[in-house]
Amino acid sequence: MKLSVLLYVYLFLQLLAVAYIDFKYKKISNKWSLLNIILFVTALFVFPNSYSFKFETFFYPLAFLLVGFGLFALRIMGGGDSKYLFSFFLLIPEIYHETFMLYLLYTTVFVGSLFLIHNTIENFDKVIISIKIMDIKGIKSCYGTKFAYAPVILVSWIIFGWMIREELIF
Repeated sequence: MKLSVLLYVYLFLQLLAVAYIDFKYKKISNKWSLLNIILFVTALFVFPNSYSFKFETFFYPLAFLLVGFGLFALRIMGGGDSKYLFSFFLLIPEIYHETFMLYLLYTTVFVGSLFLIHNTIENFDKVIISIKIMDIKGIKSCYGTKFAYAPVILVSWIIFGWMIREELIF
């Protein structure tokens, strides 16, 4: 099965809008998740060859919802990010879930590492002092800033599209 260019471009444009809003306001509205869920239910009837209502379809989306809730509880990820990823994965045909997940993971680790290195360099003296006196709160204060996650999803989607460009059809 090949991925439709129209679906890829639609999701790209949606991610572009969501990433901009997330970057600017640090929030993702539930309206995007609801829209994606409605589109998924519609796609079940309009494109039954590409979308189905089976466990495999919901494996990655539910994983994002559950892991996202845990990360939200730990104040690492925003609630809107996990709900949006849940609904976004519903719109990706199931055969591409694992592939996109890998690119999302690689991009997240890369961007997260950049932030970690940046925060360490920027707060180096504070980190060293906090480590010496075993001040966990001091260390957390150096790394406690959240970043907009939708732009990371967008970059992952672009990389994913580039890597599967041979599989895109009109």
